[in-house]
Amino acid sequence: MTQPAPKPPRLRRVVGLFPAPGSYAEALRIGSVLRKETVGGALLVAMAAVGLVWANSPWSETYFALRDFRIGYEPWHLNLSLGAWAADGLLAIVFFLVGLELKRELVAGDLRRFSTAIVPIAAAVGGLAVPALIYLAIVSQNPELRNGWAIPTATDIAFAVAVLALIGSHLPSSLRIFLLTLAVVDDLLAIGIIAMFYTDAIDPVPLAFALLTIGIYGLIAQRYRGFFGIKPGAAWLILLPIGAVAWGFMHASGIHATIAGVLLAFTVPVLHRDRGSSAGPGLAEQFEHRFRPLSAGFAVPVFAFFSAGVAIGGIDGFVGALTDPLTIAIIAALVLGKPIGITAATWLVTRIAHVRLDPSLKWVDLAGVGLLAGIGFTVSLLIAELSFVPESPAHDHAKVAVLTASVLAAALAAVVLTARNRQYRKISERDSVDADGDGVPDIYQNREQTKN
Repeated sequence: MTQPAPKPPRLRRVVGLFPAPGSYAEALRIGSVLRKETVGGALLVAMAAVGLVWANSPWSETYFALRDFRIGYEPWHLNLSLGAWAADGLLAIVFFLVGLELKRELVAGDLRRFSTAIVPIAAAVGGLAVPALIYLAIVSQNPELRNGWAIPTATDIAFAVAVLALIGSHLPSSLRIFLLTLAVVDDLLAIGIIAMFYTDAIDPVPLAFALLTIGIYGLIAQRYRGFFGIKPGAAWLILLPIGAVAWGFMHASGIHATIAGVLLAFTVPVLHRDRGSSAGPGLAEQFEHRFRPLSAGFAVPVFAFFSAGVAIGGIDGFVGALTDPLTIAIIAALVLGKPIGITAATWLVTRIAHVRLDPSLKWVDLAGVGLLAGIGFTVSLLIAELSFVPESPAHDHAKVAVLTASVLAAALAAVVLTARNRQYRKISERDSVDADGDGVPDIYQNREQTKN
């Protein structure tokens, strides 16, 4: 009797694993982004330290005089302090890049597929909801503190990446992509919270002009090649002043002006088609290359310098701040709530979607990423400024809590991820194998073959 022919060996199914490695092009792009954010994260930490030390030095009056120095045109509601310019103006650049990154993920990245988008989105929601609930549970007896519930909901990707660089982690590409995607979605949710819950009054006339200007900006961004005849390298020269006008109208409307950065970014094309040819990089990639150094090297560090400068009042003042229920709530929410929310939401979704964790990883690796996400810093400091009036003790205590929680989360993440570095090196060696010598690691080719 003739024996049936043996079945060909099955390729290892990568698409059913989490976190999936993504495409090779995406891995290279994410690596480039994170290298730039590493420098920005180091500058962020350094400038925050300078601001904190200066604000508590014998020369503290000069620091606060610099932060509160006002400049701008009052009839346009732009006579702002330097600290306000940093929070409202410079952070708009940061959020513009967040918007570009999110749109790119939705149009050309892994978020365009529901199967890969659902996990980081669910993780971001879990990393928002659990910290907020922990915060509200701890301050439940202090109604005047409830307005700060959103402070522990954000993630500072620049600070988190700086921690990765300092501890020399060999975090696998798939986990890095997961962390960046999670942080981008996280920041977008935080921006939505700022728009919905931290806007006292809206002036409809400036808001209408802001939206009209954003529409004009989007029309030029979408049609700059053919209809307007603008050279690609000069597009930003036309769009930058229009974006500044949109920012000014948004600021005058009463909505936090950083929202303008996100809305402008959403109008920028990620891909373009030139006379019927296949899609290639669009204006978004050009803007990322041009503005990311400005964001990482100037905007975020300057904001950190002005926001981290809190007069602690010596050891006694620091201890007093740490015993405040507000401080305890923020620290617990960031250091415990973030990893718990992210890990639990990820576990739940992978069970529902029948996706299993990569066998080379463990759930402690997701907890380590969750701890990195507990580094709130930039956006958390911004929300702290919006939550409490500057003259109140809660304003300074909230900032002390954010700084303390970010340092504590970074230290714990360093412990967890350093302990797993040996396993990460093995994964890195496995993922870099290129048996056919075509310049693309085999794991990415196997993934494409499995999908087909």
